[in-house]
Amino acid sequence: MDDFLRLSASTGRFTYGAPRAFSFGEDGRLLWFLRSTGPTDAFDSLWVLDTATGSETRLADPRELSPEPGVLPAAERRLRERIRLVAAGIGSYALSGDGRSAVFPLYGRLYRVGCGPDGRPEEIPAAGPVFDPRPNADGSRTAYVTGDALHTCPGGRVSPADGARWGVAEFAAAEELGRDRGHWWSPDGQTLLAARVDESALQRRYFADPAHPELPAEDFAYPEAGGPNAEVQLWVLGPAGTRVRLDWDASTYPYVSDADWDSAEEILLTVQDRLQKCVLLLSADPATGRTRELSRTTHPHWVDPMLPGTPARLADGRMLTAADTPPAAAGGAPTGGAARALAIDGKLLTGDGIQVRRVAGTHHDRLLIEAGQRDPAEQQVLLLDPATGELAPLADGPGVHSVQACAGTLLLTTADADGIRRTVRTADGRTCAPADLSAPLPYRAAPLLERVTEHGVPTALVLPRGHVPGRRLPVLVDGYGGPGFQDVSAEPRRWQHRQWWADRGFAVVTVDNRGTPYVSPDFTHAMYRGFSEVTLEDQVAALHALAERHPDLDLGRVGVRGWSYGGYLSAMAVLRRPDVFHAASAGAAPTDFRNYDTAYTERYLGLPQEHPEVYERDSLIPDAPNLIRPLLLITGLADDNVHPSHTLRLSQALTDAGRPHQLLALPGVTHMTPNGTKEKLMALELEFFRRELA
Repeated sequence: MDDFLRLSASTGRFTYGAPRAFSFGEDGRLLWFLRSTGPTDAFDSLWVLDTATGSETRLADPRELSPEPGVLPAAERRLRERIRLVAAGIGSYALSGDGRSAVFPLYGRLYRVGCGPDGRPEEIPAAGPVFDPRPNADGSRTAYVTGDALHTCPGGRVSPADGARWGVAEFAAAEELGRDRGHWWSPDGQTLLAARVDESALQRRYFADPAHPELPAEDFAYPEAGGPNAEVQLWVLGPAGTRVRLDWDASTYPYVSDADWDSAEEILLTVQDRLQKCVLLLSADPATGRTRELSRTTHPHWVDPMLPGTPARLADGRMLTAADTPPAAAGGAPTGGAARALAIDGKLLTGDGIQVRRVAGTHHDRLLIEAGQRDPAEQQVLLLDPATGELAPLADGPGVHSVQACAGTLLLTTADADGIRRTVRTADGRTCAPADLSAPLPYRAAPLLERVTEHGVPTALVLPRGHVPGRRLPVLVDGYGGPGFQDVSAEPRRWQHRQWWADRGFAVVTVDNRGTPYVSPDFTHAMYRGFSEVTLEDQVAALHALAERHPDLDLGRVGVRGWSYGGYLSAMAVLRRPDVFHAASAGAAPTDFRNYDTAYTERYLGLPQEHPEVYERDSLIPDAPNLIRPLLLITGLADDNVHPSHTLRLSQALTDAGRPHQLLALPGVTHMTPNGTKEKLMALELEFFRRELA
């Protein structure tokens, strides 16, 4: 590896030393977070920032508590995969209701720490390896999961031994629905709301490490498209062993995407139908389990999950929901599509080209929102008056801005070409910031952002530094292209590796084809009932449009690379359009969506039993005999998201068809390619593309 790749690997892709996992405590006076001690330290400690003084205190150092790194419980290891967490040390924590103390797990052991000057972590005895500990309101009791059972300390086991998993989020919720927890304390700290997860109907997925044949295979329950889901129930577990099940039509609305206590007398939960065309916000009585509908959000394709913070009930009792404006109100968006908007009690509150992306809370009686007002690559923070719909900018300069809020105190984060900066603004006007100890980004990358084709497709072009106009360059298409993720963004870290590729002699092109988020609802929903056609059509059209504007792009030498859905795009590109794409590196590609998970796949493609032609059209296995271009397939043999069988089945089909290809099967490597694996693969891919596009 060269210096850049070594630096990227040693700094966790420039994230080690950066603060993360922020939580406000004590009405905004305290800001808790996780951070390591510097740019090459992978082990996160727990810190607190006193916003009144600007001083930081390290409350828990994982290496003091456990000088030798231990083994993560399987449940925590898998959750880290679900939430894409690569940092070592303290992975997560949870605050007490007053925000003055926290609990956290470390290699299966349970710790509690307070924020006082003499606070030191105290180990709490537990019944077994601890997963997802959470304190009650005053910090006097902690709930945690061990061995798929829910326990409290003090108190002991509170869930029955009925063969189900208690207190956890099932695979679909954690991977696809945005819910990564399965138990919640009541405001009085005496009662728990808990998820009961029955996975007995699901198939098992198995992993064996061929590099260690002496070790047994590991398995877990996986919800495959068209097959059964986990059965999820919510139960109120009260003092003295009382149990009340929340009652809703779970056969029609099997997915629980959110739940929490609104008060001691009410629980709010969000449920969805299997195809995610209808989302209900329900009120539940914890004493009886009875529920009633508060709001209903529907869409003929799917209710987009890309608007966190909705549905919700405002302080005055009105209902805040996501909505789409009609095309005429979308402010002349290049796609001519509607705008992602907010509605109160069914009446539109926003429009005119404001693409709302997140409701972050309230601030001075106004809604605090993250939205796109200009190019989709940027994001602003705005205050929205719920009475009038009036918008006021809070952070709207170039770049991507985000926010957290508590009792008048704000944490604002700005990401632009100059890096990432965080500022705390207190209710009385003071400012401070948690220190960022991460490595400076090596490149001040400035991709050329353009919208192309009649669909206004966002694109980015990265050229070698010092490129001399007139020098023709081979093209490397590097992107994702799938639903739920935006590639073309002003966030600077995502352009570091692409600038490295450009400096190796490539014109690097990234395309957010239709189906990706944040352009408009119509743009996003264009992927309904089919991935392949829209993805490939837009990638090819955008590439040709860019070449017309930038004649230095040599379309006679085009490579394509990607991971996950980007791997699917890459393999599909050389299989179906070898006239355009001349070599591909496809990593962790879901080659047949009949073998991918329920919640993601069925949201876009429907049920395979009802739409077999859609799944057949999007499968790459039948395309194997058509391969005439160089193809490098890569898979991690410990990938529990896109199982290695996806890549191996395509490789088998290519072999059966007599089509030469290359295969890298990586023992012990997960979907996240941590610990320098990504950088080692980039070095191998560089050799591949230089050879095949010479």
